[in-house]
Amino acid sequence: MSHAKDFGAESGNEAIAEQLVYDYRTSDLTSKLKALCDYAVKLTLAPGDRAQADIDKLRSHGWNDEQIHIATQVIGYFNYINRVADGLGVDNEDWMVTPMADWKRDKGRFDSMVEST
Repeated sequence: MSHAKDFGAESGNEAIAEQLVYDYRTSDLTSKLKALCDYAVKLTLAPGDRAQADIDKLRSHGWNDEQIHIATQVIGYFNYINRVADGLGVDNEDWMVTPMADWKRDKGRFDSMVEST
């Protein structure tokens, strides 16, 4: 949640930031940004399954090779540092964790926003 709050503050678009917390696929992101998110998910969950078709998809959405290279490094770095923190048992700061009851309450509010559009 803390990254979403930071993104909302930096981008000036808190509505998109809130949507991203729950599911980027149903957010108001452009198809170009959703393609990048798809790539990030695949690189995170199944890095060995990454194929040339994934790079071609990014290119077809307007990403150039330098942008793809940088995105891959950033995605890889965050995956690495999260695994290091998990492996060492580093706990999140209290301000970084939203209580489950609050998350469910807010998710219900977001689901209502999606249904009304």
